[in-house]
Amino acid sequence: MILDKINNHVDLKKLTIKEKKVLAKEIREFLIEKISKSGGHLASNLGIVEITIALLTSFDIDNDKIIFDVGHQSYVYKILTGRKQYFDNLRKYKGLRGFPYRRESKYDFFETGHSSTSISAALGMARARDINKESYNIVSVIGDGSISNGMSLEAINDLGYRKTKMIIILNDNGMSISSNVGGISSYLSRISINEKYLKIKNKMKHSLDDTVIGNISIKFLSRIKDGMRTFLVPSKYFEAMGLTYIGPIDGHDIALMTKVFNRAKKSESPIIVHVVTKKGFGYMKAMENPELYHAVSPFNWKEGIKKSQIETYSSRFGKVMIDIAKNNSKIVAITAAMKDGVGLQEFFEKYPERSFDVGIAEEHAVTFAAGLATCGMIPVVAIYSTFLQRSFDQIIHDVCMQNLHVIFAIDHAGIVGNDGETHQGIFDLSYLSLIPNLIIISPKTINEIDKILKWSVKQKYPIAIRYPKGIDEISLNPISSISLAKWEVMSYGKNIAIIATGKMVQKAVLAKEKFKLDITIINAIFIKPVDKKTLKYLAKNNYNIITIEDNTLNGGLSSQIQLQLNKFVYKKTITAIGFEDKFIEQGSQEELYSQEKITIKRIKCEVEKIRRKYGI
Repeated sequence: MILDKINNHVDLKKLTIKEKKVLAKEIREFLIEKISKSGGHLASNLGIVEITIALLTSFDIDNDKIIFDVGHQSYVYKILTGRKQYFDNLRKYKGLRGFPYRRESKYDFFETGHSSTSISAALGMARARDINKESYNIVSVIGDGSISNGMSLEAINDLGYRKTKMIIILNDNGMSISSNVGGISSYLSRISINEKYLKIKNKMKHSLDDTVIGNISIKFLSRIKDGMRTFLVPSKYFEAMGLTYIGPIDGHDIALMTKVFNRAKKSESPIIVHVVTKKGFGYMKAMENPELYHAVSPFNWKEGIKKSQIETYSSRFGKVMIDIAKNNSKIVAITAAMKDGVGLQEFFEKYPERSFDVGIAEEHAVTFAAGLATCGMIPVVAIYSTFLQRSFDQIIHDVCMQNLHVIFAIDHAGIVGNDGETHQGIFDLSYLSLIPNLIIISPKTINEIDKILKWSVKQKYPIAIRYPKGIDEISLNPISSISLAKWEVMSYGKNIAIIATGKMVQKAVLAKEKFKLDITIINAIFIKPVDKKTLKYLAKNNYNIITIEDNTLNGGLSSQIQLQLNKFVYKKTITAIGFEDKFIEQGSQEELYSQEKITIKRIKCEVEKIRRKYGI
């Protein structure tokens, strides 16, 4: 096998085009084999194989820099930069990262877990290069979903205005995670599906080489090309922004892309190269259903993925949304390119007129929801915790400052697992708790989603509902009724009270049952506002308090409780269990809970410490 002989990007450059085509096939087989065992992002990496080979052929990454916008499409790059032997541990605890990671390789130039950052980062590098009077190429590889994000457009505006030398490779596969939406996506589709233009252009490119005659011909024919594109393509969007546009070209043609990239390097002004690819290319099941094969758990690649029938927090949320919408025409669902991930696929099918996928544009999603709320609608914005961080200002200024009835369904809160630092949802309690007017509520079990969402719809102020990825550890009965700022006392014990929120209530119950602990367990269903009456009772009766949360301890539930207890006469111990002031690496949820000592054994130990300290 050719892949066996490729240990780094230098080996790749020695191959012929014919050998590189064989290599592309072998890389796809390698990806399918490894990812089907470890899990990971499959479809996007299958689609970017030839682009990566062409990039590493044309550019010298010992000098040049390549930045992948959405880092989960960098697997092929990792394979070809000396890391293929580590793929058995891809995304596992202490294993190969699923995203670019600067401490993993000198060839990972920027860490990208959230989309739409690569052009800004690359532009910063390009400006630093120019200030230092250095000479090397900088390439941003970005998808058609990401380029419609506001941050990408801001960066392009800056890039085009100053005419900084830089190359953008636009990987146009018609997908982000869900199908792309929006005007820019439609624009790219009109270009990329215009077979007449693509056929003529590709034929021109193949017929010319890097000879003097070829280059003279390119200059001469560029004028014809401009006229042809004006006739066949609706507009010159990128050129109007100040970038030289090349494309669309076939993103699975290594020879063609290599020629184009080599020519792009010669430009002293910014260039965008538009390549058209197929997500999941080379694996029919992934091509037919790229959303399902975007991020996969281990599966049998010959049989393909079978959709799980196990109920998760996300799937229950989607079912409840449909149930509520049947009798309430004001309910509107909003997501940012994640309708399947957040459980809204069926809602979109049943209520298309009240369903809005705004693309990778979380800031817009929030302010858009605020606008809907001013007109009497009840928007439910379903976004993963880690992605909601991007709309922090909009939550403050556009929703909460106006006290609008927007409901945030915060999925994947707490530990997510194998996606690592960039995706762990461990900051939302902290950044949301400081916002006036916002109510934060969290179910302790999947069975509580129904009541919480239905209660939230009936209120008149902004509400954040926070819930984790996955399923319950144990089955718990839902709370009997919900009243603002009132906690649920689940069991009574002497001297020690555990106040837990969300799924952490399950760990408290498991600890009590397994170790026969005589403790009070309180479900802090409301993180904000806290239950002042219950806290006052605990302080008055000299309870020692243990708090448990799957959030950073800085500004989370424990902080809210301590702020309130400071107003009372409280002289006992408060022990906070949560994440310390650091980013949490990749690994399974249980591995990471164990690493961070958020376990039932830790609960037992803290209870015993208190008993020894006070002789109780």
